[in-house]
Amino acid sequence: MSTGYTGKAAQILDAAENRIRAGGFNAFSFRDVAADVGIKSASVHYHFPQKADLGKAVVERYTAAFLASLGAPDDPAHTPARRIAHLATAYRISTIDRGAICLCCVLGSEAADLPEDVADALRRFFRQLLAWTQTALKTPGGHAAPGLSEDAARLGANQAVSMLQGAMFLSILLKEPAHFEDAATRLLALDFVKG
Repeated sequence: MSTGYTGKAAQILDAAENRIRAGGFNAFSFRDVAADVGIKSASVHYHFPQKADLGKAVVERYTAAFLASLGAPDDPAHTPARRIAHLATAYRISTIDRGAICLCCVLGSEAADLPEDVADALRRFFRQLLAWTQTALKTPGGHAAPGLSEDAARLGANQAVSMLQGAMFLSILLKEPAHFEDAATRLLALDFVKG
């Protein structure tokens, strides 16, 4: 999925995402990003006039890439359990394999202090992730039993995302990936996922 950013703008977004994931939104400046890319601060401002513009673009690009990596939540070739396994894999690739906390988890911890445009983009990420997970749980697929009801799928989505977010956080913080792997295994064994 194309996000419309190429060349220097894409490099700026990469550098800003790395900075945010390492220390949060308020822990970097345009000067830091410019140094990472090998350009002047004015060039960063050319592409993203304000830091809020840069932060919003980073979150929107991350959202598009993460959701695209999940595929369709209602793919009839996959069971709800397979879709949730794919979600766990996406978390693993995005965070555990990379050794860095999820971009939106870092920003979520700073939500009260973020510029409103960045906070809005962050809320959209989590709403879209929960909606994807809810659809994945309620849509039957393969030869499995019917999916969950709307309410059960909503509650299941909340639980699934919360488990993966929390386990990812502990794994990165404690440098013990087993926390994530254990949580993913437990999640896939839950009745609402197995169907």
